[in-house]
Amino acid sequence: MTLKIYNTLQQSKEEFTPLRPDHVGMYVCGVTVYDLCHIGHARSAIVFDTIFRYLQAKGYTVDYVKNFTDIDDKIINRAIKEGLTTRQVSDKYIEEYYKDMNRLGLKKPTHEPRATMHIPDIINLVQGLIDRGHAYESNGDVYYAVRSFGPYGKLSGKNIEDLEAGARVEPGEAKRDPLDFALWKKSKPGEPSWDSPWGKGRPGWHIECSAMSTAYLGQSFDLHGGGMDLIFPHHENEIAQTEGLTDAPFVRYWVHNGFVQINKEKMSKSLGNFFTIREILDRYEPQALRLFVLMHQYRSPIDFSDQSLKEAEKALYRGYASLRLLQQSPASGKPKLTEEKLAAFTEKIKGYEQGFYEAMDDDFNTAGALSCLFDSLHLVNTALGNAGLPPDHASVQRIRNFMKSASDILGVFDNDPAAFLASRKDKRLAGLGITSEEIGRKIAQRASLRQEKKFKEADAIRSELLGRGIAIMDTPAGTVWDITEA
Repeated sequence: MTLKIYNTLQQSKEEFTPLRPDHVGMYVCGVTVYDLCHIGHARSAIVFDTIFRYLQAKGYTVDYVKNFTDIDDKIINRAIKEGLTTRQVSDKYIEEYYKDMNRLGLKKPTHEPRATMHIPDIINLVQGLIDRGHAYESNGDVYYAVRSFGPYGKLSGKNIEDLEAGARVEPGEAKRDPLDFALWKKSKPGEPSWDSPWGKGRPGWHIECSAMSTAYLGQSFDLHGGGMDLIFPHHENEIAQTEGLTDAPFVRYWVHNGFVQINKEKMSKSLGNFFTIREILDRYEPQALRLFVLMHQYRSPIDFSDQSLKEAEKALYRGYASLRLLQQSPASGKPKLTEEKLAAFTEKIKGYEQGFYEAMDDDFNTAGALSCLFDSLHLVNTALGNAGLPPDHASVQRIRNFMKSASDILGVFDNDPAAFLASRKDKRLAGLGITSEEIGRKIAQRASLRQEKKFKEADAIRSELLGRGIAIMDTPAGTVWDITEA
């Protein structure tokens, strides 16, 4: 199977062919560390973590670089507000970032550079652009001359004429052209600064990523990712900066995830519809948030709501319940399925497994992959539970192996199912408005009714509990119960 990726640069899906066989260079724009991360950050982090995992599963060695912007106007303003240095602010929020991302189960990238670690690289890049006529110094600031780069706009599809109509020069700027953007900023009194050929200053935002990506991955690499809001101007400017210096193609595949919306509007602080990752994870399972994100095609907008998280959490618990059944398949005994049905059962498993990888190869279609995964779990519920298959049967082993591989790629269903469900039982019961003690009393009452041969009344108790999300099963060891809903 061949992996195809939607390339923003070409506006189409393309077969993925890395520059080096069996090796992928991947850069993803990280966060500006001045505040807690929100669920928009969570979506991007989960999407590119899954892409990282899948590329590794396909056998690639992946150099995954994800940066921190640790010098910026927002960081400076937060430092002034909190009476801290900019380094203290960035350290604080990088630590908080890791707390959130660890709860989401993200794998560590290969490199996580900070912009301030690469000031010499940034200065060298800026000087190179000046030398080649793509940039100029003005009163201690350095600007990129947009019109000097003919292909400007090739990623976003914007043209110079349209951009010119909306461009303006901010007070205090000394640009030659309103379209030009800052590569190096002269520092104001009290701001962090570094020595440079143009005086003390600090880097502009766009130049940071050109410097960090090429420092780790070279002047050309395979995949660059980020949110759709970064296509213009950030990624457009990265292309102009890097290709203006090297004359070589910067990135082969540009990959962008869609927005998170609240009631069909893009989430933003200005609209007051802003949720931090921490707020969500204090109310819902971390894997439920991950599952919610992966249930949608990564390029499409997703509409966030409490109801959607509740549904994802229910799906998570149902999946773990199926995996627990798989874990508890009979220790011995002859399969109850006929050879013909057993063969059909095995073929279904193979079909779901193939469908999973075909979906992932189709531009990382996690929604389609999850559909195959849930179909497999449904098969566990409807067939395996009554099939009497021993745990060493080839079909059982195939399901287990598939589930392990799929969970490694998607980052969900990777806990021990029995332990996971047991640890969440009280929380789930609270959500159903019932306690273990009440369930015990109902079961005891049902047992008494059955002894009195009042089977209709006993069945009514079973139905009542099932309606409240509790299934009861009569076994040789007695009556047991389980939760059917989150």
